[in-house]
Amino acid sequence: MHTTIQNELAKLEESQNIEILYACESGSRAWGFPSPDSDYDVRFFYRHSRDKYLSIHPPDDNINLFVTKDLDFNGWEIRKALHLFGKSNVSPYEWMQSDTLYLQKTDFVERLRAIAPQYFSPRAAIHHYLGIARNTFESALQEPEVKLKKYFYALRTVLSACWIAQYQSIPPLQFYKLLPLIEDEQLISIIQDLLEQKAKAKEGETIAPELYVHEFIKGGLKKCEIAAQKFEKLTPDWEPLNALFRESIGDGMQV
Repeated sequence: MHTTIQNELAKLEESQNIEILYACESGSRAWGFPSPDSDYDVRFFYRHSRDKYLSIHPPDDNINLFVTKDLDFNGWEIRKALHLFGKSNVSPYEWMQSDTLYLQKTDFVERLRAIAPQYFSPRAAIHHYLGIARNTFESALQEPEVKLKKYFYALRTVLSACWIAQYQSIPPLQFYKLLPLIEDEQLISIIQDLLEQKAKAKEGETIAPELYVHEFIKGGLKKCEIAAQKFEKLTPDWEPLNALFRESIGDGMQV
């Protein structure tokens, strides 16, 4: 599949007249709890030719398509990526941590990694993760039969919020790196069992509610919502990102 994805990225560059600077795996395969039939969620940063940036009409800033039923492509143009990075949108901070790279042409992402700590906003990120965890807990986890993957969506996001509350830093992408936050051995045992089930189950597999996990998620939400109140809103310094944008289009592709 790795070669197939690289070939499809090359076709996309040709058909859209873009240059993809960085492409990686995201979603459950990158988080560390895929099912055998999980989609491949490919995420990437791309740039247009310099002339497009000097045109009256701004170029498209997003590409989103299913190449096949299990191959999902989503890419951000670099100006959009830098803008959302500066606002501490968690997506670029997660994509930069992926262990599965499909393509990397320039030092664009390396330079983002170097400045990530100064742009990361604990306040913005903790509210993002809490929002996902709360919505998942209050909807999907209240069903009489719960989709197995929804437990991991809730656990990953509430643990990411707990990481921010404890360390005030960028939480790791990989689920296993978040597990040391849990000191309850019984809960760890339950989660390990759920991981084993998910590794063998189809994407839509359901199980009976795990109420012990529910209690942990509920407690984590409450604790992190209190912690989130102490974080202040940060004002980003846009000039370094503007400079990176100008440099990135300056050495870019020609028409």
